[in-house]
Amino acid sequence: MGRTIGHMWRKSSLSNPNGACVEVKRIGEDILIRDSKKPEAAPLTFSRLEWEAFLGGVKLREFELTAPRRS
Repeated sequence: MGRTIGHMWRKSSLSNPNGACVEVKRIGEDILIRDSKKPEAAPLTFSRLEWEAFLGGVKLREFELTAPRRS
């Protein structure tokens, strides 16, 4: 994938020590995301606005994986 040459993938310092993590990088206005265990696989690509919307949801805890509480 020629358009990714020269750009570094980044991962969180909180990533799993066994290498199970998600890596991201920016190419122009696009954000690319890949599984670090499968770097040869095609990355997912998101626009800057899509990425910002996702990060906003993370900050608001919209993606918590805990079971919902029953009233």
